Amino acid sequence: MWIQVRSFDGKKSLRVDNLSKLTKIEELRSRLVDEFEAPVEKQRLFYRGKQLEDGHTLFDYSVGLNDLVQLMVRAAPLGENKVQQNQIEDEDKKPNDGYNSSGEESTCSDKENKDKENKLPSTPVKESISRPESSTKDEHPNSTYKLGDIIDARDTSVGAWFEAKIVKISKDDKSERKTDGEEMKTDNDGWSDHDGYIYSVVFDGYDDSEPEKLECKDIRPRARKVLSLGDITEGQKVMANYNVDDPDLRGFWYDCIIKGKRNTRTIKELTATVFIGPDLMPLDDCKLLFVNEIFDIEKPGTQVNEFDEAFDASASPVKRTNKPDCDFCKDNPKKKCKHCACCVCGGKHDPDKQILCDECDQAYHLQCLDPPLDNLPTDDEWYCPSCKNDENEIVKAGEKLKESKKKSKMASSTNQTSRDWGRGMACVGRQRVCNVVPPNHFGPIPGVEVGTLWKFRVQVSEAGVHRPHVAGIHGRDGEGAYSIVLSGGYEDDKDNGDEFYYTGSGGRDLSGNKRTAEQSCDQKLTRMNRALAKNCNEPINEKGAEAKDWRGGKPLRVVRNCKGRKHSDYAPEEGNRYDGIYKVVKYWPEKGKSGFLVWRYLMRRDDPTPAPWTKAGGKRIKELGLTMQYPDGYLEAQAKKEEENEEKEKTTKKGKRKRKDSDSSPSGTPEKKQKVAAYKVGAEQKKRITQDSVNKKLWDEALEHTSEGGQKFLQKVEELFTCICCQEIVFKPVTTECSHNVCKSCITRSFKADVYCCPLCRTDLGKDYKMPVNSTLQDILKKFFPGYESGRL
Repeated sequence: MWIQVRSFDGKKSLRVDNLSKLTKIEELRSRLVDEFEAPVEKQRLFYRGKQLEDGHTLFDYSVGLNDLVQLMVRAAPLGENKVQQNQIEDEDKKPNDGYNSSGEESTCSDKENKDKENKLPSTPVKESISRPESSTKDEHPNSTYKLGDIIDARDTSVGAWFEAKIVKISKDDKSERKTDGEEMKTDNDGWSDHDGYIYSVVFDGYDDSEPEKLECKDIRPRARKVLSLGDITEGQKVMANYNVDDPDLRGFWYDCIIKGKRNTRTIKELTATVFIGPDLMPLDDCKLLFVNEIFDIEKPGTQVNEFDEAFDASASPVKRTNKPDCDFCKDNPKKKCKHCACCVCGGKHDPDKQILCDECDQAYHLQCLDPPLDNLPTDDEWYCPSCKNDENEIVKAGEKLKESKKKSKMASSTNQTSRDWGRGMACVGRQRVCNVVPPNHFGPIPGVEVGTLWKFRVQVSEAGVHRPHVAGIHGRDGEGAYSIVLSGGYEDDKDNGDEFYYTGSGGRDLSGNKRTAEQSCDQKLTRMNRALAKNCNEPINEKGAEAKDWRGGKPLRVVRNCKGRKHSDYAPEEGNRYDGIYKVVKYWPEKGKSGFLVWRYLMRRDDPTPAPWTKAGGKRIKELGLTMQYPDGYLEAQAKKEEENEEKEKTTKKGKRKRKDSDSSPSGTPEKKQKVAAYKVGAEQKKRITQDSVNKKLWDEALEHTSEGGQKFLQKVEELFTCICCQEIVFKPVTTECSHNVCKSCITRSFKADVYCCPLCRTDLGKDYKMPVNSTLQDILKKFFPGYESGRL
């Protein structure tokens, strides 16, 4: 096994060979000391966001074959730089004389700098809402509104008016009054939109919040005159209550212009244009729900001030009814509500003893918590029991891993043997998963030709031909078998090429971590044996069956392994080979050579492609350029291993030795690269590709790889037409205006989440985008990858 180690800055990368799943992290560190010039104590290793700690193995962190581990080298401790620090301190002790180290004049002396450093930070003084005695004289005589005025203020985010009062007035430095004959923008009554002042207002009921800074145009005297329906005329500008989201409910107070009026004995109705949002966008044909709560808009200068001697609090304008904060209890203080009050008891009492969760925003009484709290927590953030993460389950940097329940049940953790099982390729795990077809796909895998060779079984799994890493049969007893591997593991197997006798599974004691064992009991027609029987074109029979029309059975992919070479001449000499589609002709139970009952299956080839051991099949393999496929980095690792062995031999052997051919001619003739037959796209497919004009650029790029063979071409097509959302080949593809292809189900799910843009480039598609399916592209992909649509929605 080997992995890649790269420095954090990306400048240096190293492949570490001869590793095992059971390699300790401290052993890995020791192998990186010389290459990265980093002592063990200064190394920090990271994999998938986790810091690798000593005492654990690569298996504990699920580090796979050829995976990347990042290395960070710790900076030198401060204690090692004492000499540099002393030099800096000596320089600081020298008098400044008003000049800095570069010889330039300093902006301030050391004494001034020291005074600034020792000076306590100024504490902000809280704005007082009440008018001080010294402010009896007006500080801003030209301002339209004064300190303490009771006004209506506009919330600029929604465009609605709310009750408020002015707590501070300041001069607007950014806006100067226009003079020298220039006229300011005014309304119909001669009042300017901006008088050059900024008003800090506090909304009623939000006294603890920060004051809102508004201009003159967003402030006006508090509305207090209610207009009767008879006094209202069309075209009149008034303030009315309207709910933008649900017009049948109470909402906020907006400016509106009356457009229609019906005032009869039985019908009282008003329609208006309501101005909403930060830009006061007009919303036409709005039916006003509360026709008896229409307010006249007051003019500047008629406002009431709370500091006036003649001000009577009882005569202040009546507080308007707004949309309730809680839609469940309608802000009824006597009604219990678990949405706006304590989510446990629903009570609204003791608000000072309620605490809000910083995650779910639900309120809790201190006494309602389990366990209850005596005092409010002093932490800046507090989380309720349902939102709080268990600190004991969090693995912090520098801490050991928590014991995994899944890995603790594995045979490798309970096995007491000292054998290093982590070096084999069967233990490295898949690096990629075949998404071209679903796991329960019957028949050939698109893009995998008959005669394809893989070095290891795990590669066969990655290609999707046979998914299990070790098991010889892949299937489900309710559906059937999808693939098998013929490796000669059973003494009853007999291989004749176009047909062979296969032995079922079971009847062996594989307890612990055993991969194989002698037959110790009878096999039963269950699980994988039953799945193989399902492929036969006959109903399941506990005594066996033989198909009359054997070609009508379910297709079965067959892979031959090189281990079967000692029993069969049809097995490959190296690795694993895909030999095409076979069908189950018959199955029956019989006593095997071991003396126990086994289930036997007769498989017969039913594939139009010639078999690899035939002359035609061998010629086709050469034309397609099918050669042994190795895992990424395998050949490099083997070459390095051979070099190390040769160096050891040179150092150990002394004296005269016979000169080898490799020594006499070090620059041997390079191996000729085998020519690969170009992949020919059918005339019908070419016609469809031409019709798919919106994807012309992608098809031109894909067709450039036809000269490299069918396998490379189909890999390129799969890469170009992979959905960005589900990372599978697009199904029912929607080609967007920006020429990107997405599955219709994926883009529909995106629109349901109110995301109306291309998932790849974020181009705005609009809420009303129709999402047309590119049927031409769908037909092309079905031809190139037959069966990939099964299991897709």
